[in-house]
Amino acid sequence: MVKSNRILTVGAAQLGPIGLNESREAVVDRLLALLETAHDRGCDLVVFPELALTTFFPRWYFQEQGAIDRFFETAMPGPDTARLFERAAEYGIGFCLGFAELVQQDGETMRYNACILVDKEGTIVGKYRKVHLPGHADHLPERKWQHLEKAYFDVGDLGFPVWRTMGGIMGMCICNDRRWPETYRMMGLQGVEMIMLGYNTPATEPPWGFEPTHLASLHNNLSMQSGAYQNATWVIGVAKAGREEGCDMMGGTLIVAPTGEIVAQGRTLDDELVVADCDLDACNHYKNTVFNFAEHRQPDQYGLITETAGVVLPPE
Repeated sequence: MVKSNRILTVGAAQLGPIGLNESREAVVDRLLALLETAHDRGCDLVVFPELALTTFFPRWYFQEQGAIDRFFETAMPGPDTARLFERAAEYGIGFCLGFAELVQQDGETMRYNACILVDKEGTIVGKYRKVHLPGHADHLPERKWQHLEKAYFDVGDLGFPVWRTMGGIMGMCICNDRRWPETYRMMGLQGVEMIMLGYNTPATEPPWGFEPTHLASLHNNLSMQSGAYQNATWVIGVAKAGREEGCDMMGGTLIVAPTGEIVAQGRTLDDELVVADCDLDACNHYKNTVFNFAEHRQPDQYGLITETAGVVLPPE
């Protein structure tokens, strides 16, 4: 057997709770500590959670726009995050970071739940904006916690692109995106080999209403494992965990192989680095056999879409 030279050592950097008034500086200190651990453990890539720089602020109803906008980044890197870029470049480690993004587009202020992919030289090579926004847009005072993503964010406008970087074909998505098969398939049609996926998910009261608590982790794992297997890709699922301002966050950070198997998983509800050696060539078996899309997929027979819905393959 020929030894693969496309092994990425990946650190899934789970975060414990972030307080409502915890400063960016303090949070970046925590990210740097995880990056330091990743360096010590020989990681090539570190993946941080959704909205990694702040508490999950859609949990609160704010009447003043300024109270909302204080959680958003207007530049990346910015004054607080520049240290992360500099240290990662010093170590030669790429990273994926979730954050709230405020931008001006065509004279209009837009707000996105976003993430970026940064290469080993500290250069931003990709950006994704969350498409599947859960929760509600109206204030619901009867709820124990709000889930106001539909009020605070615009629907992502970048689709589901992939990028050729760090020796592989990389994609990103965020939280609720993981529950929708189209998320994985759009990237799968572009040959994705690793999907980075940060999330903030409550353990006890999901935004769509009550369900038995045990199903939260079941559905979390099920969606990522099936997405990985059916598209022959690694999935790096990274959580915010622990009791954040009274809300129990599920945690459950995991790394899923293209077989659908969980190869590494978090053990705590705190800041924790979950590490695995991810062989990108392990995607090839299923991409060339069971899930050889060109050979076996029959889009003309689905009755829904006849082409790849505008998917554009990344340059060689």
